[in-house]
Amino acid sequence: MSNISQQAIFKSLITIASALVCALLLFTRIPGMEIFGIGPNWLLIWVVAWSSQSSTIEALVAGLVLGLIQDGITAPYPTHVIPLVFAGFVIVFLQKQRFIQEDFIFIALVTFILAIIAETFMAIQLGLIGNQTFGEIWVYYKQVALGSAVISSLWAPVIYFPLSQLWKL
Repeated sequence: MSNISQQAIFKSLITIASALVCALLLFTRIPGMEIFGIGPNWLLIWVVAWSSQSSTIEALVAGLVLGLIQDGITAPYPTHVIPLVFAGFVIVFLQKQRFIQEDFIFIALVTFILAIIAETFMAIQLGLIGNQTFGEIWVYYKQVALGSAVISSLWAPVIYFPLSQLWKL
């Protein structure tokens, strides 16, 4: 096997394994990894990491696939596809505009903002389904959005930097 194909296989294995690990981490609640009972949005963190290193199509496909995986292991309504595809698009847009920087503060900040936006998409979908009023959703949404954003932004650099270094090999 040539060196190029070995590198491609290695990168593919890292990509698939890391995405699966992040999907499996959705089920864990290790002490210190949650705020208000809300854990990190591992798949959002992975999409941020992947999208900062990939093309637009790759980022959108990653958001779509991971959104479908999350819908498959949780409830399909509200869907997780929309927020993850949107996150991939935003990261690629920022990358093309040269806003992406290789420091942990920037990655944490972008993850914080995207986690709030993702939870907003979820709250809107819950309101449109009609089981609850937007007022009832809003009370719970504030806690979920802030908790998810804070804990996801704290964990984002921990996931981002090892993966970005492995993908550069």
